[in-house]
Amino acid sequence: MLFSSIEFLFYFLPVALAVYFITPAPGGSNKPRNYVLLVLNLIFYAWGGPPYLLLMGAQMLSGWGFGLLAERWRGKRRARAALIGSIVVGIGCLMYFKYADFFLTNINALFRTSIPLLKLALPLGISFYTFQVLSYVFDVYMGKIKAQRDFGVLCAYVTLFPQLIAGPIVRYADVERDLIHRKHSPALFAEGARRLAIGLGKKVLIANVLAELVKICQNPASLLGAWLYLFAFAFQLYFDFSGYSDMAIGMGKMFGFRLLENFNYPYTAKSVTDFWRRWHISMSSWFRDYVYIPLGGNRVKLPRHIFNIMVVWLLTGFWHGAGWNFMAWGVYFGLLLLFEKFFFGRILDKLPRIVSHIYLILCVAVGWTLFDAAGFGDAASRIACLFGAGVGQLTDPGTLYYLRSYAVPLLVAAVGCTPLPSRLARKLAKSKKSGPVLTVLEPLTVVVLLAAVTAYLVDGSFNPFIYFRF
Repeated sequence: MLFSSIEFLFYFLPVALAVYFITPAPGGSNKPRNYVLLVLNLIFYAWGGPPYLLLMGAQMLSGWGFGLLAERWRGKRRARAALIGSIVVGIGCLMYFKYADFFLTNINALFRTSIPLLKLALPLGISFYTFQVLSYVFDVYMGKIKAQRDFGVLCAYVTLFPQLIAGPIVRYADVERDLIHRKHSPALFAEGARRLAIGLGKKVLIANVLAELVKICQNPASLLGAWLYLFAFAFQLYFDFSGYSDMAIGMGKMFGFRLLENFNYPYTAKSVTDFWRRWHISMSSWFRDYVYIPLGGNRVKLPRHIFNIMVVWLLTGFWHGAGWNFMAWGVYFGLLLLFEKFFFGRILDKLPRIVSHIYLILCVAVGWTLFDAAGFGDAASRIACLFGAGVGQLTDPGTLYYLRSYAVPLLVAAVGCTPLPSRLARKLAKSKKSGPVLTVLEPLTVVVLLAAVTAYLVDGSFNPFIYFRF
């Protein structure tokens, strides 16, 4: 079930909210509501993939059991066995369902064999809930949190439907207090509804519109066409995924959960290092805390430090998809980060912001080309087009026509990916003169935005989120 669908917005979500809030909370206890929320989460997940409920249940059961063992055996060698057991189960399921055919295809090509492929469908959200279960067991093992003895509460955390399918990757430590002691208020609910509406607008009115331009410009006839395709895809990817994160955070607040931010205007960064502090924050921080630091981080000799960084980014690329282009994408960004860390970083800090920003755009351009390519050959030809090879002209009539046709959504996207709109909103909110006006204008804007989204969805077609693939 898509957040950006009529079924979700006007059937599932209103019913879920009504059932949740009419459930009593005796003495302020959230336990009954946690179980109601768990049922709602499972219904939401089963809507899109009922056969894989058992897989998710098995991962949650293993995480719960290994967490209890890790806490009981803390300080003993057996505690590490519990952690390793959790990793084997979680990563084993992920490797089997997401990567088995990738490995079999390459084995067949390398050894000229004909091992039949499994052709397994990718279970919804497996990359996200696997990482959540693993982070929970690891944090218990490290003594950062206490093991949750109520299996239902742990399941409510893992299956929380606002973030279940495409993140953000929520750690148990970040929502532990809200699971047990969360409080609801009209102000928090209104804030969540506003954030949900903004996320919907990002997805439906910007990302979906630019997806049409991406499809049109896939085979550019000119240098302008190659760059128009790239900018359209970069904006589509950002507004698609950040829109989903906004919706997840907004719905979390409506149910009393305060989920952490996942984006911080990444396209305004001045370096690749800065970019990855701002893009998909929950993923990059997960790999930092659960892979990079356990490997030794930067507290090791230089060769091992370089090795640690490259392992993290190779795994980051592989997490995104079972393809060599994704691994190349991860290695590419890993090398750029090393280059900035050891050679170019200080120079970048001293350069005029416009120069460092152009550098970032060029780096990200090549990165997104690798990310969206069907393979190495496709990636090479697209990157060549960006720099003038493989296209016979600077512009062409078709590209100019589509540039004019999509000028408004491109301009909205260019402004919307900067802090300018939020700064303006905060400035107006602080103004005494505009306060009474905003009291009326803000809910009216949300209603108009929802109406526009609904009109688009009624006439539109299937519009899945890009990160559903991962």
